Amino acid sequence: MIPTRSLRRMMAAASAVALLATQASAFDTSARAAFVLDYTTGTVLMAKNADEALPPASMSKLMTLYMAFEAVRDGRLTLDERLPVSEHAMSYGGSTMFLNTTDRVAVEDLLRGIIVLSGNDACAVIAEALSPNGTESGFAELMTRRAQQLGMSNSTFENASGWPAPNHRMSVRDLSLLATRIIEDFPEFYPIFSERRFEFDGRAPSNVNNRNPLLRLDIGADGLKTGHTQEAGYGLVGSAEQDGRRVIFTISGLDSERARAEEAESIVNWAFRQFAERTLVEQGTAVAQADVWLGAEDSVGLVAKEDVTLLVPVTPGTMLEAEVVYTGPLRAPISAGQQLAELIIRPEGLPEHRVPLFAEKAVAGGGFGQRMMVVSQALLTRLNDSSGEAM
Repeated sequence: MIPTRSLRRMMAAASAVALLATQASAFDTSARAAFVLDYTTGTVLMAKNADEALPPASMSKLMTLYMAFEAVRDGRLTLDERLPVSEHAMSYGGSTMFLNTTDRVAVEDLLRGIIVLSGNDACAVIAEALSPNGTESGFAELMTRRAQQLGMSNSTFENASGWPAPNHRMSVRDLSLLATRIIEDFPEFYPIFSERRFEFDGRAPSNVNNRNPLLRLDIGADGLKTGHTQEAGYGLVGSAEQDGRRVIFTISGLDSERARAEEAESIVNWAFRQFAERTLVEQGTAVAQADVWLGAEDSVGLVAKEDVTLLVPVTPGTMLEAEVVYTGPLRAPISAGQQLAELIIRPEGLPEHRVPLFAEKAVAGGGFGQRMMVVSQALLTRLNDSSGEAM
């Protein structure tokens, strides 16, 4: 049991709770913006310039892919359907599938061309097929509206590929949210993101390998998308899973391909090595005793209705701060399971977590004699205090 104390006269009680000795190991990223999410627990491990709208480069292709996946799921596209290639799509430079206007390309190949090869031309083909007016710009308007619906409040699009444009912007938080939605909403497509190689029709031998540097490492990485332009620098939306725990992250604004690879690997290793899930409170086990006023008993245990399992730093060091807060003393009668207090847990460097606490058992009101005794004691205490002040 964790000791606690209450402040009388109906004030909020707050008591320190020793749960686990831990100290967070901070990560000082060199990225212009970064967002790291422990997907399993929903804990934000890092947020640097997380809501700044930045040029996302090819990382914004994830939005095109999300909308393409939706179209396949809804029956507006089929994987074996073959789409024409326009002059506009063929005109794209940069990373391409080397498509031309004589091609009709299967949707499944276009999806792989976007995911593995980062094909700008493939994005345009998909965009024109799904656009309300047959243009890429029309599809970009749909992208912006759909992003807002998904909660990406710092995202606007001018094209489907991430080609540099003044108002083509996304925040790293939005990109991580989008990655989360892809993983959750389209598990049937997500394995494509871990494919290291895609040879389309033998026509682009210089562009057959996935650019995600984490896929070559044995660290559980299985997605998602790199990006690079002169304006945006080097970026990556990544995800990795180890022992059933998944981390999703976005970094942006690195100055080289090597820096991106090293930073991404370091973030994954940091997230898995410096943090772990721990059960801090067990269901039904009293974490504290709260004082009771005019009751058959003078205290009641405070319990959680379920195990409290949190992600916490694992490096030995300072104490994990926590406190039990309630307005006390609590007045009897008290029902078993009645919500009485709150446990506030503050892991160093991480968001605080609040847990409601409930009465471990019922406490009846005290009998007349017991009530008189309590009142008498309170009066004597007040008289003694008054006498001391008069002296």
